[in-house]
Amino acid sequence: MNLGLTGKVAVITGGSEGIGKGIALRLSDEGAKIAICARRDEILQQAARELREKGDNDVLAISADVTELETLERFIARTIEQLGKIDILVNNAGRSAGGDFETLTDEDWYDDLDLKLMGAVRCARLVIPHMKCVGGGRIINVTHPGGKQPGAGSYPTSVSRAAGIAMTKALSKELLPHNILVNTVCLTSIKSAQGERSWKAKGAPATLNEYWAERGKEHPLGRLGEPSEAGDLVAFLVSERASFITGTAINLDGGLSNVV
Repeated sequence: MNLGLTGKVAVITGGSEGIGKGIALRLSDEGAKIAICARRDEILQQAARELREKGDNDVLAISADVTELETLERFIARTIEQLGKIDILVNNAGRSAGGDFETLTDEDWYDDLDLKLMGAVRCARLVIPHMKCVGGGRIINVTHPGGKQPGAGSYPTSVSRAAGIAMTKALSKELLPHNILVNTVCLTSIKSAQGERSWKAKGAPATLNEYWAERGKEHPLGRLGEPSEAGDLVAFLVSERASFITGTAINLDGGLSNVV
């Protein structure tokens, strides 16, 4: 299936590893030019080298923090300067955080909302004018099923992700006249860089693959999802094949959650 992404320019935050890199690799495979950002430049540049080795598409990697507007402005300006336009934005930067309500401080709440909600707000605000200039675009907000079905101790992530889902719906309505489609992928149980760091901290099981396999035993499908599977869904949603889909929240959780 030709997804029609050849020559499109995709901006992906948190694109240096895990799910973000999986999305970048998949969009690159479809012929898109890629601009990725993350905070840790060494890991970011390694991801850029991997992307370049897989194909001849243009790849731009700029260190930026979605909580710092100045660095995002520089990232977007460099993307326009070197790649000429922006067709796709994937707001992927984030992390999982959970705790008991009474133990969380104001700072815990502010930090989470700043990263997950306001990070997406800042990026969208910067790229929308450029999408309007090219006659349309696609925005994907990576969120979590917990934003629809919050559980005990799921703060502050479930609240910030619920806000991201609401933002997706409202923004999709506002941007319809400009042919900018906005959707959210609510994902969990995907092999991630955060999960890998958790394995390293625990020191057991002995290998990362054993760790993934052990975690997968508790999942309805008996395994965790691959970053490439997140990339497959995002690639479809930003393609011409999904030109009638906007304002939608799609679970990518292997059937784990009890909410549609």
